[in-house]
Amino acid sequence: MSMNESYQPINCDDYDNLELACQHHLVLALELKDGEVLKAKASDLVSRKNVEYLVVDISGESRELRLDKIASFSHPEIGTVVVSEE
Repeated sequence: MSMNESYQPINCDDYDNLELACQHHLVLALELKDGEVLKAKASDLVSRKNVEYLVVDISGESRELRLDKIASFSHPEIGTVVVSEE
């Protein structure tokens, strides 16, 4: 995955669900488009150079996930969300 790939914004409803997850520090089951699966606590959404990232905490380590590289995320409070582009 090249970080130089042009960023494709995600659907506003999907973004709103991620915002809610961050506000409540929900632990999400995430699947990335490269096949990686992880459980991580959502902590923040940040934007750098017109690219948006979900900041997550995995076992005390902070990691930033490009929103357009997330295939799906789920939590009992918000259900399963298959991320779509804007």
